[in-house]
Amino acid sequence: MPTLFRFLTVLALIAAMIYGSLLALSVLVVPREREVTVRIPSEKLNPPAPGQN
Repeated sequence: MPTLFRFLTVLALIAAMIYGSLLALSVLVVPREREVTVRIPSEKLNPPAPGQN
């Protein structure tokens, strides 16, 4: 039985470390805001009329 408790304790510690690291990342890391520009080819905006080639 002691090995089961030791195993569960190790699993609980690993889970606590993962949870703590995720919590720290969500609280301490602030994303940067920036403007995004996407170029769209004119062929996609103005496709050629059918029959023209």
